[in-house]
Amino acid sequence: MRRGTSAVELAATLAPPLTAIMPLRRAFMPGLAGVGRAGHVALTFDDGPDRRSTPSILRILDEYGVRATFFLLGSMLDADPQLGRELVDKGHEVAVHGWHHRCLLRRGPVATDHDIARARRLVAAVTGRDPRWYRPPYGVFTLAALRTCRRLSLTPVLWTAWGRDWEAGATPDSIVRTVTRRLSGGGTVLLHDTDITSAPGSWRRTADALPVLLDWARQRGLSVGPLAEHPAVPR
Repeated sequence: MRRGTSAVELAATLAPPLTAIMPLRRAFMPGLAGVGRAGHVALTFDDGPDRRSTPSILRILDEYGVRATFFLLGSMLDADPQLGRELVDKGHEVAVHGWHHRCLLRRGPVATDHDIARARRLVAAVTGRDPRWYRPPYGVFTLAALRTCRRLSLTPVLWTAWGRDWEAGATPDSIVRTVTRRLSGGGTVLLHDTDITSAPGSWRRTADALPVLLDWARQRGLSVGPLAEHPAVPR
């Protein structure tokens, strides 16, 4: 291993899917997993923005006074830049999910760099905010993606708990059970504010589960917010 190579880079070099295995990354790569301060839960949404569904998620967050981090696809933001601006106007954090939702294992270094950089430029131009975070489609990093993150000053981050809300068989109850089974203070939650890469209508089940999840966190004295409020995330 060359001097300065991180554990994340080594995993991405030897076996990229290892970075997508939640128990392994939480144990050995807590920064990548999104582990933060103990009394806080980072709430994140992937794949939007989508005019058909994102506003419903925003209304629920508004009702609870909660802000979140939205990992935006460049192709989706390009189709509705106004919705991207609305996210920021409402106090939410915007981050980069790439331009297209394609597994990085199928991309070479040049294509990977172009995909991430193109999305980052659009997020910054549309929202007026320089994004801080990057999350790859399917949670699979490659060495090329990590090098691009370093070049663009993006921090790679995944999650500690998900709802599997993209599945056709998911229900609001199953989403809540799946999230809370792994979630504790300091965790990062992955949900989706669109069904563009998920089962049709899946976002409605996510929207139904969201108030239950927010109540669950409140009952345990956990604050919920964006990754920007997760200051203990190791670098």
